[in-house]
This record gives sequence, C-alpha cells and structure tokens, in this order.
Amino acid sequence: MIVAERKPIEEIMEFIRDCRKIMIVGCNECVTVCYAGGKKEVEILASALSMAFKKEGKEIEIKEVTLERQCDHEYLEEIRGIIDEYDAVISLACGVGVQFLAEKYLQIPVFPGVNTLFMGVTEDRGVWSERCQGCGQCILGQTAGICPISRCAKRLLNGPCGGSTKGKCEINAELDCAWQLIIDRLKELGRLDDYDELMPIKDWSTERAGGPRKIVREDLQQ
Repeated sequence: MIVAERKPIEEIMEFIRDCRKIMIVGCNECVTVCYAGGKKEVEILASALSMAFKKEGKEIEIKEVTLERQCDHEYLEEIRGIIDEYDAVISLACGVGVQFLAEKYLQIPVFPGVNTLFMGVTEDRGVWSERCQGCGQCILGQTAGICPISRCAKRLLNGPCGGSTKGKCEINAELDCAWQLIIDRLKELGRLDDYDELMPIKDWSTERAGGPRKIVREDLQQ
C-alpha cells in the first residue's frame, strides 16, 4: 500500500488562509489503512482547522467528504455537484489522488493534506515499512523476493557493502542488511548459487525518459 502521514497543521493552514469555505476530501484506501486520510482523519483535521482559525478570530466553513478512491474518475464524480461551492479543497489522499483530483476540477485549488512517503507493509499496529519504490525493473525473482532497491540504504545490486556488521546496516544499526536477508533466504530456498550471478546496473535513464510512465491494456479498453 501507499503510506503517508498528515502534514503539520500550520502548513495546511497557510494553504487556505485566504479561504472562507473549504472541502476536506478523504480517501478510503491506502491512507485509511495507515491512519492518515480516512473518514476519521478528515473529521480530526476539520476540527483542528476550525479551532485553530477560531483562535485567530476567523470563522471557516468546512465540508467533510470521504471517497472510496481519489485515483478513479468514477469516485471523483461524486463531488461534481458540490465542489464549485468551495474556495479550495484539501485532499488527504496520496500524491496520486491529489493530482488526479486537481486534473478533474481545474477551477478549484487542490492542496495536499498529507506527505506521501513510500509503498510499504504493515509490520505491526502503527508501524509501516517500505518495501517497493516502483522502479519498473523488478528484480525480486533474482533476489529471493527481497528488494535491495528499497531495503538497502545504498541500493546495491550485487551484495552487501563493506560496512555491514553482523547482519546490520552501517548507516543504521537497527536496520537489517538487505543483502544479508537476501543471502539467508537464498540459502533457505537452496538457491545460493544465484548469488554468484552478477546483475547489470539498472538503466534509470530509460525508465524515466519521456515523462510519466503509462500502461495501456488494449484488451480492457472498450
């Protein structure tokens, strides 16, 4: 899932300081799971903004909405009939949702209410960790399902650096060395010989050349 965290209230207030009516739009997907942008977080932010502006002697009208997704035309259409009534929108979706909402409603300022951090997993309640950077050149088949791009501090492709000690990263002693994890798993799978095969350097230039990436599935198009 995409993991995010709410922006500081002071930063959000600066976005809408000149507004009288705002809409806060939550997302019922990833940001709900990580407690950053779901229905509850919309309510909390609305209350926090209202109280903060009252302290400054300003009354602000806030509309609370939570959509199933903000990265889908269908769900963004649900606010078409009311969005024009507001001076601005605070989106609590990830950066993708913020951009898609802004593209959909060009006449209304759309501001982010969260900082999008990474694609990751839920390790424990209230604990999320990165697993993927969406590089577009997945090598998990060669690395026993453990990604050195997202989990190695140096993004090394062919083994650990000289600074790792006792299976820990030299940059952060509490962080497992990604390559130690890979080697251990290759042993468990009986595939340790795969470790001797050199992987070529990733060609980041071709991956990011030409602007945003796009996938077109002609078999799904009508």
